[in-house]
Amino acid sequence: MTDALSRFSGLDLLATAVVVLDGSMRVLHLNPAAESLFTASDRNVRDHLLGDLFADAGEFGAKLRQTLVEGRGFVDPDLVLARPGQEALHLNCIVTPVESGEAQLLIEFRHIEQQMRIEREAQRITQAEANRELIRNLAHEIKNPLGGLRGSAQLLERELDRADLREYTQVIIKEADRLQVLMDRLLSPHRLPHVTTVNIHEVCERVRSLILAEFPKDIRIQRNYDTSLPELQGDREQLIQVVLNVVRNAAQAMNGKGEIILATRVARQVTLAKTRHKLALELQVIDNGPGIPESIRDKIFYPLVSGREGGSGLGLTLAQNFVQHHHGAIEVESQPGRTCFRIVLPLQ
Repeated sequence: MTDALSRFSGLDLLATAVVVLDGSMRVLHLNPAAESLFTASDRNVRDHLLGDLFADAGEFGAKLRQTLVEGRGFVDPDLVLARPGQEALHLNCIVTPVESGEAQLLIEFRHIEQQMRIEREAQRITQAEANRELIRNLAHEIKNPLGGLRGSAQLLERELDRADLREYTQVIIKEADRLQVLMDRLLSPHRLPHVTTVNIHEVCERVRSLILAEFPKDIRIQRNYDTSLPELQGDREQLIQVVLNVVRNAAQAMNGKGEIILATRVARQVTLAKTRHKLALELQVIDNGPGIPESIRDKIFYPLVSGREGGSGLGLTLAQNFVQHHHGAIEVESQPGRTCFRIVLPLQ
């Protein structure tokens, strides 16, 4: 038994759900991703026939037997399997014949919805990297003439003897300063995280106190913490900025009136940036505001995209950058009356 476990140990590191069968179509091994997908324990299903584990798996079983005979694998992009008493799973399946001791078939399963989520995450990462490079180049190009513009306005102001004319130079100087701050914010995410041990609930409490001070009247912030969560390794200031930007965005969207919930949970067997993690921390920021307009819902993390008049459109972009620095993911679901930002960070 020890030899069999060591032979399959490499499969346990994969994010893809993998099932190994012998020549009689009995289960030899389920990796952790498969255990999570099918809500079944490797120990409990080992040595069971695959056909006994799923309802209406006859056609799939016939294809597997044909693979054993012909030695040729196949791909089924739209496989439907269901454990007894559970909802059907829509899966993408790859079957590969192998010869490794008793093992004869290796089957890879990926939940289609999960696959789409992973693909969306990969697209967001690629887009975010392109955005960061664009912003960095743009910010550098803008900073240089800004200094000259501000200096020229200061020199001009000294030559003016009328106060009403100096008001115009003050407008130029103040706007140049505002743009300078904006450029600094655009460039700041590129520093590497200063990693220390961080308690996520201390981060949430800090943000809660800041938001209640900023919106003292009609914002209620409820806590729903899992106090058993372990500490994580991360940049405390960046994580505070992530949560602050998301919570402040929610408060502003509700015009300072409504309820925000901060909820923490442990997430198991999570795939982040194509890497499987046994344990992760999940923080949800839920508000009962009007929701994100549908026209910008898919672009909410893009720079300079804002659903609020006068907004810079940088808060969520910076939040996404900092989360990605921590090898995590941030996503949002929104409808009128409920918006939920979900931040997932690996704990290992």
